[in-house]
Amino acid sequence: VQLQASGGGLVQAGGSLRLSCAASRRTLISNNGMGWFRQAPGKEREFVAAISWNGGITNYAESVKGRFTISRDRAANIVYLQMNSLKPEDTAVYYCAAHRSAVGSSNYYDYRYWGQGTQVTVSS
Repeated sequence: VQLQASGGGLVQAGGSLRLSCAASRRTLISNNGMGWFRQAPGKEREFVAAISWNGGITNYAESVKGRFTISRDRAANIVYLQMNSLKPEDTAVYYCAAHRSAVGSSNYYDYRYWGQGTQVTVSS
């Protein structure tokens, strides 16, 4: 059971990145809600975005609304996080996670499986 996050990197403020999260087993996430969290140095891990099993329901942290978009390709078993208008305060390690149920949530403890994280650095 493994979630692989990728797509992080260094970008200037105002730029964009797209993160991807792929599961190692097809059946792992196709019926699960999925989420993205992030953790900056010295801070707690915080919720970024979540999506339900079929993509019909999404929710976002206030700090990223209107700038980030979570989506999923169930056929490919991949979840994406499109990040636009990036700000230096978005700098963090970003983690994807599989929810215990078919819907996503902002609660860290509702997630069962976690990826290894991908670093996003936004320069001013």
